[in-house]
Amino acid sequence: MNSIPYSNSTAALLCVVGLVAFAGTAAAFSVSTDGSVPSETAVDSEVSATYVIDDPFTGVAGEYTLTGATELRDVSWTVSVLRAGSTVSQETYGDQSFSQDLDIDNNGDQVRIELVGTAPTIGNYTYQPEERYTLASLARITGSNEDEFRNDTAHHYTDDSRTARQAIDAAQEAVDDAPGDTADAQAQIDRAISAYLAEDFDNAVSLAEDAQQQAQQNQQSQQTTRTLLYAGGAVVLLLVLAGGGYLFYQSRQDDYSKL
Repeated sequence: MNSIPYSNSTAALLCVVGLVAFAGTAAAFSVSTDGSVPSETAVDSEVSATYVIDDPFTGVAGEYTLTGATELRDVSWTVSVLRAGSTVSQETYGDQSFSQDLDIDNNGDQVRIELVGTAPTIGNYTYQPEERYTLASLARITGSNEDEFRNDTAHHYTDDSRTARQAIDAAQEAVDDAPGDTADAQAQIDRAISAYLAEDFDNAVSLAEDAQQQAQQNQQSQQTTRTLLYAGGAVVLLLVLAGGGYLFYQSRQDDYSKL
């Protein structure tokens, strides 16, 4: 008799749980990239990135200021407010930063931010960490509160600095893998890094290659030593076996002589 009320209660509870779960997975303010955001760029190359804000007013204030900043040069920002895929409004900015007021009454359900610019020059060369610049920083401001919701940086390089960095990285890997004493090779790498920081990239490459060669020679020397040891051990083993065989043969001969 109690099974029907119990089932109804259970069904009601499941409905509530389902509604809560649905509410927990409902759309909310989110930002994604349309395409890839570069992790490294050559100095003076053209760089582009596109960000898409979905549900820009879900779970946040109905009015706020959208801001963006970049260290790219010759910048163009295009900020489009869309509704169901159709453009509601579109603004273009030509500075390294922009700010735009957004209002839920404009009926937008998506904001698209397209950024194009030129990768900046390198003011100060560093090896670790590598040289990076701000590709795009995006934030929303409500009153006195600023919430940065995206910050992308990228490594920038010249052809010469990239070649030098690759040479130093290869040398460091060789030194790390080499057995034995690699102090001299490591010292050469340290000198190569110092040359890199001084923007003396040709010298950095030369020093790094020398360090790599030292490490490889050290490794080859260790391998040669091991080979000689193994060969020497094999010779000793053969001599022991030969000597034991000769003694066994002599003992047999002695036995026959006694007979």
